[in-house]
Amino acid sequence: MQAAPCVDRPSFETALIARLVKSDKINAASAERAARVRTETGEHVEAVLANLGLVSEKEIAEAAAAALGLPLARPEDFPDAPVVENGLSPKFLREARALPLALTDAGLALAMADPLDSYVHRAIAMCVGRPVLPWVAAPSDIQAAHERAFEAGKNQIGEIVDEIEETDETGTVEDVDRLRDIASEAPVIRLVNLLIVRAIEARASDIHVEPFRNRLLVRYRIDGVLHESAEPPGHLKAAIVSRIKIMARLNIAERRLPQDGRIRFTFRGRDLDLRVSTMPTLYGETVVMRILDRTSLVEDFRSLGFAADAEAAVLEAMSRPQGILLVTGPTGSGKTTTLYTGLLRLNTPGRKLFTVEDPIEYEIEGVNQVQVKNQIGLNFAHVLRSILRQDPDIIMIGEIRDIETAEVAVQAALTGHLVLSTLHTNDAPSTVTRLLDMGVEDYLVTSTVNGVLAQRLVRRICAQCRGKGCDACRTTGFQGRTVITEFLPMTADISKLVMKHADAREIRAAAVAAGMRTMHADGMVKVAAGITTEAEILRATREN
Repeated sequence: MQAAPCVDRPSFETALIARLVKSDKINAASAERAARVRTETGEHVEAVLANLGLVSEKEIAEAAAAALGLPLARPEDFPDAPVVENGLSPKFLREARALPLALTDAGLALAMADPLDSYVHRAIAMCVGRPVLPWVAAPSDIQAAHERAFEAGKNQIGEIVDEIEETDETGTVEDVDRLRDIASEAPVIRLVNLLIVRAIEARASDIHVEPFRNRLLVRYRIDGVLHESAEPPGHLKAAIVSRIKIMARLNIAERRLPQDGRIRFTFRGRDLDLRVSTMPTLYGETVVMRILDRTSLVEDFRSLGFAADAEAAVLEAMSRPQGILLVTGPTGSGKTTTLYTGLLRLNTPGRKLFTVEDPIEYEIEGVNQVQVKNQIGLNFAHVLRSILRQDPDIIMIGEIRDIETAEVAVQAALTGHLVLSTLHTNDAPSTVTRLLDMGVEDYLVTSTVNGVLAQRLVRRICAQCRGKGCDACRTTGFQGRTVITEFLPMTADISKLVMKHADAREIRAAAVAAGMRTMHADGMVKVAAGITTEAEILRATREN
């Protein structure tokens, strides 16, 4: 039997990082950040690099193969049918992130996401009675090949569904108790866990569970676009929704009102938060689960897609001891991620940070985070007034929604605090006029607002197929997203226009004349660099 490569993991990770730096895949700062996250989370450095979006899985696999002196398994090297029919469980191979490539006289060629996993080596070698010849492969390539080989003629969800008792939603106490029992049984638990795991593996940001007259639809939002995934039988909607509500500690008997909760979910050693929202509809409750991964947060604006000058402008606004920095854009434009990136940079032992959020999306060590509870009168303005008595240095407000919150934010800025917040407007100039329309005095806008950042998210062209469509990008041609931005500083010229109550078009024209790069222009720079497409930029900025 062949053992795992005789290289200890620390030496391998050092060699891997060195190769990636030498080949200009990452810089020294990114290498340091990956090492820091690896220490905090305990994850292997390959997973950290991929989760942070610093390097693609393909590039990591190539560097790992070179560092270990092993062959690299590419998509065309994987078989369409199982190489070993008996003895090797598909479930074991999926969890081990391994897949046999070929059985030869020399032994079993085995593609592995972690070729240093000696347990997988020994277990498979013992099972097949042949030496194991390890190959290195990207986890996404193994997953895609596994589904082709083992699930082409077999519906994994269908097998679980057959074990689940039919349920209804008549609403009696007895039915609720019975539903709770069914939702706690192993088949329903496995089914819901499978739906969540598949979403995480597909890099989805949201899971949508939607009941209709005769069916239950499950869709995943990947890179901002919804994709149909599974379609369990409609008669299971009550059991599936009840299981999710149990996991989120919600009331399964309450089906008339919306509910919100959270689920802690562990996947391959990563602790994830799922923010759960339920809503009653004509044919039952629809559920949306937002997948939040703490390890995806970074301190580097450049890794989010910020151009050098945009990053410098935002950092300059954040470096001031007081004032307001606003981030604007529609829902799903990455505003919260940008604010958290700023918080991570500002979170030092010498500063006291508070956040006021609805809801709290990520927990950050060292930051005092407050959840708004409107049902008991604990709204943004109320919390902010109390926070000002807590001697904060920096305050993040999830969103300025009304004049009351805006006025307290302005007061905080005037009294020596740095305030970060969001606003729902289409572009940076419109944000200034929106504050005036809300009732904030013009002289207060000019004296407190440091700058306004507007942004959108656009899909990245898949690095593995360059947009043609492959297994890694689910044949979409895109994998991952990047940000396009425009930053409006509160300069003397812009302040004069604000005092005159100029409209957004005048402010935009003056800002562009002074050198502001619009979101569309920033996007076209990324198109020229081969990062995204013109169609993506037009889709994201067409309202402007």
